[in-house]
Amino acid sequence: MKASTLRLGMNLWPPFLFTGIHVAEVAPDWRRARVELRMRPWNRNYVGTHFGGSLFAMSDPFWMLLLMHRLGRDYYVWDKAAEIEFVSPGRGTVSTTFEVGDAALEQIAAATAGGDKHLPWFENEVLDAGGEVVARVRKQVYVRRKPDRRPAQGGAAKAQTP
Repeated sequence: MKASTLRLGMNLWPPFLFTGIHVAEVAPDWRRARVELRMRPWNRNYVGTHFGGSLFAMSDPFWMLLLMHRLGRDYYVWDKAAEIEFVSPGRGTVSTTFEVGDAALEQIAAATAGGDKHLPWFENEVLDAGGEVVARVRKQVYVRRKPDRRPAQGGAAKAQTP
């Protein structure tokens, strides 16, 4: 799937569309995504700031999605755990950016080469229009190389008998 297709689909996906979440960018190489949350009457909490669940939802799937596409079909990638710290009240449009660099991919590849699972943590900050931190989100992702995609043990591929 092309990044632009995913971006369009997510912007039309009812859980995002009806909560004011807008996927502003997904880089064609899947290295980066930027998401905004627009203030709407239905995503305000009792005191008139962004509902915490919406702040979390805007961050929910992106680490997993970016990793899935960057790593390719050789890996299982799942969300494992998450936490959010609310730092200041969110008003107006808030945004967050996700970036998966080559160093993270190299670390995952090394940790999973033998078939072991790897549970890296990724962090992003939700910022208001002035650049102030509204929330800090941490996501733990489960990554494991698929059994049929692991390097052969002992340095040589197993001979197949007809």
